[in-house]
Amino acid sequence: MKKIILSLALLGLLLSLAAVWFIGKPPTAQSLPNPVQGRSFIDTWHAPRGGGRLHEGVDIFAKRGTPIQSTTRGVVMRIGESRLGGIFVTVLGEGLMWHYYAHLDSVAEDLHRFKIIPAGHIIGYVGDTGNAKGTPPHLHYGIYEWDRTAVNPFPLVDQKKGFE
Repeated sequence: MKKIILSLALLGLLLSLAAVWFIGKPPTAQSLPNPVQGRSFIDTWHAPRGGGRLHEGVDIFAKRGTPIQSTTRGVVMRIGESRLGGIFVTVLGEGLMWHYYAHLDSVAEDLHRFKIIPAGHIIGYVGDTGNAKGTPPHLHYGIYEWDRTAVNPFPLVDQKKGFE
């Protein structure tokens, strides 16, 4: 029975990934809505960070607890906590691009691994977890290609675009 359930879960995941891959296209300039509605942000891509790292994303500052919406439809692949990102959610979106949302105060209650979500779905709330502890609350938003190569999200997000 366990093998059947595992096989069905795996089949469901593969079908979800295929749908995201075949139906979706990677984001283009100004094609993504702002994950934190009403909050503008600047291009902090590749700004120096501690330990000789470069910033692989943008920071969107907002009041703690402000909802964060997924910029793309996709499959929630990871929900977790790490030293750098704190509480985070990773969504595999259209065109097989990874969307990384970090420093969350908390994750939306209805979110779980492998959940298929539409663009605009609330995934969590702005915070300062991980290495952002003690800084003004913000969302770190990163985008990565399938092979985990970082992509600058700034030109892809239309800061004034809302969700339909």
